[in-house]
Amino acid sequence: MGQPQKDEGGLVRQAHGLTADLTAPDRRIYWLDLALTATAAWGGLWIAATAGHPGIVLAAGLVGLLAIYRGLSFIHEISHLRPKDVPGFRLGWNLLVGVPLMTPSMMYEGVHNLHHAKHRFGTAKDPEYLPLGRYSPFKLGLFTAISLLAPLGVILRSGVLVPLSFVIPPVRRFVRTKLSALVINPDFVREDNDRTRPDWLAQEIGCWLWCWGVAAATVAGFVPVRVVATWFVLFSLATFVNQLRTLAAHYWHNDGEMMSFEEQFLDSVNVPPPALLPFLWAPVGLRYHALHHLLPRLPYHNLGKAHARLSARLAATSPYHRVEEKGLFVALAKLFARAGGAPVLAVEADTVERKSA
Repeated sequence: MGQPQKDEGGLVRQAHGLTADLTAPDRRIYWLDLALTATAAWGGLWIAATAGHPGIVLAAGLVGLLAIYRGLSFIHEISHLRPKDVPGFRLGWNLLVGVPLMTPSMMYEGVHNLHHAKHRFGTAKDPEYLPLGRYSPFKLGLFTAISLLAPLGVILRSGVLVPLSFVIPPVRRFVRTKLSALVINPDFVREDNDRTRPDWLAQEIGCWLWCWGVAAATVAGFVPVRVVATWFVLFSLATFVNQLRTLAAHYWHNDGEMMSFEEQFLDSVNVPPPALLPFLWAPVGLRYHALHHLLPRLPYHNLGKAHARLSARLAATSPYHRVEEKGLFVALAKLFARAGGAPVLAVEADTVERKSA
């Protein structure tokens, strides 16, 4: 079903050779982006929660929503960063975004890399893959809608289950194995390692104290209920947008079988320029999801340059040119159109469609 190993490695070698000068993260970009994003997120939320004019509320809410979503998306980048790449960035992000959203980086670190593992991608051991291409439209809709409950989930985890887990061992095992990973595969079980990293433990305690602190401040009247409600709504909508992006990140053809490298790549999606909206709904380089699977070490701020270079210099027959979509709604329409179909037929139909475009 897959190409010979020597052919599979050809695209990787070509891509590495053409982008070798783009692998170093620019620390200034990371910190400036995070600072501006956090300012827009919490500033937009506060204005939306305190302003009286409906127009100002909506405008500030939209800014806050997009910024919260962008800030949360950095968790993907953090999972690929080594500590020496951008010193202190993981801590800064957790303080500015992860803890206030009760979604710390430890929930993605050590998990997302399994999605990139050669023998896990698309299988039952992949935490971020399901055969969504075979789902019915109803199940796809349910998969998307359930993301709206994310704020309730993090409140329950940080405010109730985490403190209980420190005194009830079975709850601790459940939290660590089933509630400590951002996944879409409900059967994924995270390894329960007793040697918990001190920084991960600090992140959990920080989320717990933040949850209880905000609750106490709200009950005492120091934090208006409208601020908390606005946080809830914006966070809920941000996770909803992310779930839509997730649907457009792959073609979801596989049904648990191990895939060759080229099959893995062809199951992933890029949404490059001239489309403009992906900057908003697939921020921090997520619009180049297929390229990221090809070269996971490229920093997000260089993915656009890398894509332009590969598009211009790889042969027209290269598989690299076969994984592009024009936009979110185009990709979603195709997914819903083939929902419930046989995976092989879906692959063939999609290939014919891309060739005729």
